[in-house]
Amino acid sequence: MKVVILAGGYGTRLSEETEILPKPMIEIGGRPLLWHLMKAFSEQGYNDFVVALGYKGDVIKRYFMHYADTVSDLRIDLSTGKSERQGAIPENWKIELVDTGQDTMTGGRLKKLREHLGETFIFTYGDGLSTVDVSKLVAFHRAHGKLATVTAVQPPSKFGILQMNGNSVTKFAEKPAEATSYINGGFFVLEPEAIDRVESDDMPWEREPCETLAADGQLQAYVHDGYWQCVDTLHELRLLRNAWNDGEAPWKIWS
Repeated sequence: MKVVILAGGYGTRLSEETEILPKPMIEIGGRPLLWHLMKAFSEQGYNDFVVALGYKGDVIKRYFMHYADTVSDLRIDLSTGKSERQGAIPENWKIELVDTGQDTMTGGRLKKLREHLGETFIFTYGDGLSTVDVSKLVAFHRAHGKLATVTAVQPPSKFGILQMNGNSVTKFAEKPAEATSYINGGFFVLEPEAIDRVESDDMPWEREPCETLAADGQLQAYVHDGYWQCVDTLHELRLLRNAWNDGEAPWKIWS
């Protein structure tokens, strides 16, 4: 099953980082955010990727073009300029990198990938990490038989909470999840026919396509109550970097 990843947005709210790099290439622990996302899919058995490029897509192309040399030991003969990789590459990924336009919206990017997607596929954004059990998500989708499944998550709260006894703080909790609402967590499973709801390049996937799927009873929600974190701000990026540096990255399911 193919995994479609949108990686073409401008990331304007992270301009300090995205002036040079596309947002999915911002590093966490020396690896791009996109790599972390793909690695998590791969560890669950999903290794066939279609990446929709846009803003600074050439950066992503160069990264994967040179990936094998970067992660391998090399033997180089300077007199001939020949090099030889030493050892096997740990990732057995197949990656299609498709230019879907600089200013194309999320729905339009998906529409431009239509010819690459012949059957049920997974679809997500290249700027978030989670502990979603992908096989359970796919099984849920196949069981209900509708055109689309969205993963529903609880958004992290913007504020920490204090538990108090009089004036004494008994517990300090940093940004607990809201227990009263769910949002689009960005991990979809779709039938190719769902893409037909996108009418133009400038149509966001999250608007008319998802709204009409819901209105027609063709959109089901898979509830994920585990870890989920998007990266829209510097603060959220720091959360991921701190979690990684502290050895407490929940999405890291590989050794």
